[in-house]
Amino acid sequence: MIVAVPSRSSFLSRSFFVDCFFNFNKSALIHKHPLTLYRFYISRRRICNANRFQLRPPFPAGSIVHSLVFAISSCTSVFYCPAIHARVIKSLHYSNGFIGDRLVSMYIRLGYDEYAQRLFDEMPNRDLVSWNSLISGFSRKGCLDACLNAFRRMRAESDGQPNEVTLLSVASACADMGALDEGKFIHGVVVKLGMSGKAKVVNSLISLYGKLGFLDAACQLFEEMPVRSLVSWNSMVVIHSHNGNAEKGMDLFNLMRRAGVNPDQATMVALLQACTDTGIGRQAESIHTCIFRCGFNGDITIATSLLNLYAKLGRLNASKDVFEEMRYRDIIAWTAMLAGYAVHACGREAIKLFDLMAKEGVDVDHVTFTHLLSACSHSGLVEEGKKYFKIMSEVYRVEPRLDHYSCMVDLLGRSGRLEEAYELIKSMPVEPSSGIWGALLGACRVYGNVELGKEVAERLLCLDPSDHRNYVMLSNIYSAAGLWRDASNVRALMKERGLRRNPGCSFIEHGNKIYRFVVGDQSHPRSEEIHTKLEELMKRVRGAGCLPKTEFVLHDIDEEVKVDMINKHSEKLAIAFGLLVTSSGTPLIITKNLRICGDCHSTAKVVSLLEKRTIIIRDSKRFHHFADGFCSCKDYW
Repeated sequence: MIVAVPSRSSFLSRSFFVDCFFNFNKSALIHKHPLTLYRFYISRRRICNANRFQLRPPFPAGSIVHSLVFAISSCTSVFYCPAIHARVIKSLHYSNGFIGDRLVSMYIRLGYDEYAQRLFDEMPNRDLVSWNSLISGFSRKGCLDACLNAFRRMRAESDGQPNEVTLLSVASACADMGALDEGKFIHGVVVKLGMSGKAKVVNSLISLYGKLGFLDAACQLFEEMPVRSLVSWNSMVVIHSHNGNAEKGMDLFNLMRRAGVNPDQATMVALLQACTDTGIGRQAESIHTCIFRCGFNGDITIATSLLNLYAKLGRLNASKDVFEEMRYRDIIAWTAMLAGYAVHACGREAIKLFDLMAKEGVDVDHVTFTHLLSACSHSGLVEEGKKYFKIMSEVYRVEPRLDHYSCMVDLLGRSGRLEEAYELIKSMPVEPSSGIWGALLGACRVYGNVELGKEVAERLLCLDPSDHRNYVMLSNIYSAAGLWRDASNVRALMKERGLRRNPGCSFIEHGNKIYRFVVGDQSHPRSEEIHTKLEELMKRVRGAGCLPKTEFVLHDIDEEVKVDMINKHSEKLAIAFGLLVTSSGTPLIITKNLRICGDCHSTAKVVSLLEKRTIIIRDSKRFHHFADGFCSCKDYW
């Protein structure tokens, strides 16, 4: 049997034929346009070919420098560094400090700090730019010790003083590495050098203190600034949001507008992040309006952040509208919309979107498939999920990662295929993570598989003994099976190891404020009205045939006490409060920090029918949309 083998030429790339064109009359090119040919080879990553040419006068020195700078900037592999370094020595030596500075930066960028340091020490003429090249290079690589050492050497060995570039680099390195004491030292240097009035330097210090959680110091610097730039305002919004004080960040934005400072893209992205942290829908609408007024509605980064915000706030339709209005969509925008469908359990819509991505030629990646498989998992699309998991590697050449296996285990576990999920874990080419075992343990809890649950829990406790959720889930499995002694032993072990379970609580927005409820909560000023409303509501719910599911009260107590406890879960109190303070027809959006229990899930379905309200509850896993007596999860959760 004769097998046809393609000729070698069929494998040659286009760049080979371009090289052939140049080689055809190489002699003429070498004599007439050597610098052009040198730059060509550098641009094609043909460093060895480029170094055949002697870039020496009579060529203008400026042209030689330009070609070498281009070579250094284009270098992406340390393999080529010695060749370029040798060419610099042959052509210019280091009397041209600019080239030496670039070589130092190149070595640091490619991870060869020792070579960079040795080269720097050999440079005969080191000016402020040289020192800044070394310091900023170490700063960008996160090498705090090397950065600070270079800074100290500069102050000891150089006649010049640090400038803004120097201080910005060192402050940035301190902020990134969480070095507070070193940051305070730099702050002292700034004061000593009389640079406290330099806006860029002060902004870097504000960012430094903000990242490390010292808001008072950051605020003091901000207040003392004679002139506050847009970057100053943006930094204050960002650091307050990152430190859990998003409301203060929103207030600062309003002050900025009143001061006549116009926002930019960074401002809007910071505001949208702050709004995500506060969870207040009206603020999102206000920012959306501001985006239109400032003419940022065509900005892809801002639009994607807005889309993501609406999805997290439970307003999926608003996310769709933002996505549809985008003139241009990059992979991040497509993925954000896919993630929105996933968390809202819109599996069919996620599949349609993925098919549209493929049709329009969008390059999908591992993140795309993570959200697609997650959407299938939350929607009960078992066969579809298995199909996409298969074609992910076979068609799209995306190798499965831990996140993908976790989604598949979750998908199979939710559908009751526990053994199949277990076999998938055992067939994995890599060691399963705690997230993967956790997905299987959650399925064991739902389907009451005590034996498998115990085995999985033992693996989890070995992998991550400090995660309280694993103990709680195993305890719940024992409790649901009536194994109270085993459940008590697990809780005792949890207490012995100093671990505490997070108490369940629910949040609901009203009047630009977020209200928090816990089980049996009596702390609200209108607590009596809320409980009266809840009692009335539960009578109607039970009268409609929805009986209390006391099996979700995992305590060895009397049945009457179980009924009383389950009737006062935080989700139910939040629903009662929402019905009390909002007008008829207004959707209720509630956030729960833990997974919603089965009784509250059934109650929300009935309430949506009786009150003719849409109720949206986001738990720790996903969104549930209740309307007309049904849930979007189709009871697959």
